[in-house]
Amino acid sequence: MTGLADSLTSFYKGRRVLITGHTGFKGSWLVLWLRKMGATTIGVALPPVSPLSLFCSAQLDSPDDRVCDVRDLADLRSVFEDTKPDIVFHLAAQAIVGLAYQDPVGTFETNVMGSAHVLECVRSQPSVAAAVMITSDKCYENVEQLSGYCEDDRLGGVDPYSASKAGAEIVISSFTRSFLQEEGTANVASARAGNVVGGGDWSEFRLIPDCIRSLRGKAPIALRRPEATRPWQFVLEPLAGYLLLGMRLVEEGKAFQGAWNFGPPGDNTKTVELGAQSVVDVWGEGSIERLPATPFHESKLLQLDSTKARRYLGWRSVIDFHGTMALTTQWYKHQHATRDLSMHEYSLNQLRAFEERLNRDVLL
Repeated sequence: MTGLADSLTSFYKGRRVLITGHTGFKGSWLVLWLRKMGATTIGVALPPVSPLSLFCSAQLDSPDDRVCDVRDLADLRSVFEDTKPDIVFHLAAQAIVGLAYQDPVGTFETNVMGSAHVLECVRSQPSVAAAVMITSDKCYENVEQLSGYCEDDRLGGVDPYSASKAGAEIVISSFTRSFLQEEGTANVASARAGNVVGGGDWSEFRLIPDCIRSLRGKAPIALRRPEATRPWQFVLEPLAGYLLLGMRLVEEGKAFQGAWNFGPPGDNTKTVELGAQSVVDVWGEGSIERLPATPFHESKLLQLDSTKARRYLGWRSVIDFHGTMALTTQWYKHQHATRDLSMHEYSLNQLRAFEERLNRDVLL
């Protein structure tokens, strides 16, 4: 048997991998990992949201990257035709619940039609062997149940963001069943992760970036819904799942099409207040204050059942809640202590340590 990290490296070395949303939080970590493994990455995205983001601070820009909006099918098609990727990871999205209330139409255009455009390019480009389409745990019709949601549970969403992710899942299923059932066509699957955290995320309306902004500015951390629970998950955990799923789609084909959950264990589900307090504890100083509830709907309880990924992919989570919060906060603390200098080597060190953990704890 071989450790998961070594298996992934053997598979992705030398592959041409196109990543939409490569300037975003998860996309940047995926680029860093794929390049470390020896893959050639082709990034397709809008410019990064902050000069402090992982993409900028780890200096991940490349001549192979393209500035492209996934809402522009003609532009996206030309990227696929020019670069001829082997594997596609689709992460480009409008991923903020609060921003979706401000711009619901733009959110649906990006998350639903953007996914349709990527799939149209995937089915039209003969070089593509597999595509992993990243959606969200919020694609499920959330009834605040205590048990985790399974892949065949009902899709839906009260808020525009959640509904857009449910819509993306329907589009993915439709393309797969309509155009990608025959042997010789690309193998496509969707991946749903939990409340993903880690260094380099500077998005608005997100708890960890909000906590760090407050700590850097020596202001109290303001919490909208401190009693709400979240399934805290270190960013490299679901990325390992996405990479493993991409490998299986290429090696074993149609049997791995469909939807897959990559959520943390139940013990990682903690309140927002506990998550914020963990950040304060690792940072070494800071305070928390409660705000009135937000005027828009946010789920209080949401977690995934990842039994399918554990059973059929061999994937499992290896970082507990305290490790997740420590790794995340330490990244930002190091960035702040070094006055926002390059985070490339520090990020690589976190990645190397995670790979060692994967090789020890997850064997294929």
